[in-house]
Amino acid sequence: MSDPKTIPPSADLTRIIESARRLGVEMDEADALQWLTALAADQGEEIVMDERTGVFGHRVSMLDFSPADLEHFRRVGRLVEFKDVPGVVETALALSGSSAQSKIQAYPGDADYFERINIKAESRAAACKILADTMRKKALDTLKGTNYQLIEVKYGSYPCDLVKEGKPVAKGSPAAWSAAEVQAGQIDAFTPEGKALSIKWDDLASDPGWCKLDWVVADPARGQLANASNMLDVTWEAPDGSITPLDGYLDPYFQEVYLEAESVPIFSKLAQHVSADAMDEYIHQLEKEVNKYLTRDVNYGKAAKRMYNIFRLTGRYEEAAFIRELFDEPASMLYQVWSLVRTMDECSQPGSTIEVEAVRAQADRLILSVVEALEGAEETAIVRHLMNLRRSLDNLASGEGLTTEAEATRGEVINIVNNFFFEKLSALPQIRVYMDGFQEK
Repeated sequence: MSDPKTIPPSADLTRIIESARRLGVEMDEADALQWLTALAADQGEEIVMDERTGVFGHRVSMLDFSPADLEHFRRVGRLVEFKDVPGVVETALALSGSSAQSKIQAYPGDADYFERINIKAESRAAACKILADTMRKKALDTLKGTNYQLIEVKYGSYPCDLVKEGKPVAKGSPAAWSAAEVQAGQIDAFTPEGKALSIKWDDLASDPGWCKLDWVVADPARGQLANASNMLDVTWEAPDGSITPLDGYLDPYFQEVYLEAESVPIFSKLAQHVSADAMDEYIHQLEKEVNKYLTRDVNYGKAAKRMYNIFRLTGRYEEAAFIRELFDEPASMLYQVWSLVRTMDECSQPGSTIEVEAVRAQADRLILSVVEALEGAEETAIVRHLMNLRRSLDNLASGEGLTTEAEATRGEVINIVNNFFFEKLSALPQIRVYMDGFQEK
């Protein structure tokens, strides 16, 4: 991977603006120049703090963070966060994904969090046991409430090839626990030969693997639903002070904005153990995800977000600036469709505490936003499909499965969203060449 280029921002800016105008993407010239100048400059300190708010993170991440919704994210953070246990558990909660890029993503989808959890214990086995107990307690304590509902917990790995709910799962893949399975403390499945097999929560403690919790959250004050997730990076601190990641890898910090200044000590202690090759590995992981969203689980919106992070960290500032503006375009509000669709799914699950009326209201707001922001044939097609999707909710009650009509309409809407991002991304030659490189493989 080449080092980021230090280039005169004004030289690239002219090309970027000309490309954006040609492709129908509005660009704020002053804002773009300020961002390019800050990005290209050598600012010395890699980690910076906003003294007024107390948030901190990698200097590139901080350029895209706006404190406008900070209190909202801190409020949701109180639901998803893990608490410190003096002398045993230390934590540092951060925003990640689009939530950490609120300055450029005017229409973010989910509320993504990332939490570093450091467990002090006599042995790795003891640390794993503490994590197992802590995660299950957190899940049970936040199963459902007036404005939230636990969707899924990723914890441990499947010990062998299995068939779960009629679908095959591979040995070693992350074990996905529903709320009911967390409550029961076990996953019931079958071997490929049809033999019943139960996996106990504690059976997976020695190899916790990828740890993540997902909720759907209704926010009456903001009048919207969102998926809130917390991905954990768990480490064991031995009595001699050595730090060991329980999943074998200490995550880098290139896309995190930490919410509290009090987290600086634990962050600083762990950050010094991040590999010297962390940037290269981070880019490699992002490229694997880009490849997935371009070739298998096609989602050009998610691919665009990951390409933006690759471009801004590897000195491809022209491409990064274009995508940055793309996500500030009114049409990018269509990215919210994925979030709306997922909340429709969760609302339709038996025992859901999320009222279908909240989903209907969110669909109504999305339609109004599209009408206000778009025009012409593009608006007509999108609104028609969104209205069909909205009508499919009229006869849906909380806890009832989606109708065939709703499923079909949902597919049409998602296809429109994909087409929007594909057309915009493909129109810039440099990005089209980059995407073609993955699709040719």
